[in-house]
Amino acid sequence: MRDAKYIQTGVKNMTYQKWSTKKICMVGLFMCMNIALSSFGVPVPGGHLYLCDIIIFTAALLLDPTSAMIAGGVGAFLGDLIFYPAPMFVSLFVHGFQAFVASYCSHNVLKKHPKLATFLGLVLGIVITNVGYFLGKTFVYSTFAYAIMKIPYELAQGTIGAVGAVLLVYKFGLKKIYEKTMQD
Repeated sequence: MRDAKYIQTGVKNMTYQKWSTKKICMVGLFMCMNIALSSFGVPVPGGHLYLCDIIIFTAALLLDPTSAMIAGGVGAFLGDLIFYPAPMFVSLFVHGFQAFVASYCSHNVLKKHPKLATFLGLVLGIVITNVGYFLGKTFVYSTFAYAIMKIPYELAQGTIGAVGAVLLVYKFGLKKIYEKTMQD
């Protein structure tokens, strides 16, 4: 029997995951932080660097893939909707997929080598973001030259996001705090 506390994971005949109040609040918190960091960029010559990738990668390292995808994709979509709506659908898919893949790799791949799995997930997340935004900017702005020009900024943004997330989660102990908070 299906309890109201459980939702289907999206794949037929799979187990149900418990979505507790704590988990829903945690996903919402990461979405809000994503929106907040989407609201401003650090000015650099030729553009801006947005710090939302730090939150997206942090969510990916702490949350399960589905929760990370919601926090990353929907948070980026809402941030763009509020502050700069042109690429909002690109952000929804790119950051959602980025968070899902990074989370999936860090939690489910190479279980005997978690550091390598985390590194792989973050690198794949950076690649997904760069390819996704390159394609998105080519079609949203209708110019290939603009998309090419933005590649270094996307690489820098992804790298800063990955390094920032690793520092927050492992160096500053956010993983221990998260695990303690999520205990029932």
